[in-house]
Amino acid sequence: MALKPLADRVVIKLVEAEETTRGGIILPDNAKEKPQVAEVVAVGPGGLVDGKEVQMYLQPGQKVIASKYAGTEVKVDGEEYTIVRQNDILAVVE
Repeated sequence: MALKPLADRVVIKLVEAEETTRGGIILPDNAKEKPQVAEVVAVGPGGLVDGKEVQMYLQPGQKVIASKYAGTEVKVDGEEYTIVRQNDILAVVE
């Protein structure tokens, strides 16, 4: 099954958090922070949203930083994704 976002929505998949620190300490699952870096999986078409024209500038495959608790988490075919609005994306990681 494929996710196809509507309007100004973006489907992202969070990048796994580091399991070891720079000093070599292995972190247990409950000590890891929720990751903010994600990969764009799919992008909606944009268009009129709340009476304003929205142009989509993200592309699938880009790495982005999203707001920490933004969006809706969904599980499709055993994979976890987050659907956010484009304005919840804070930066593109290059």
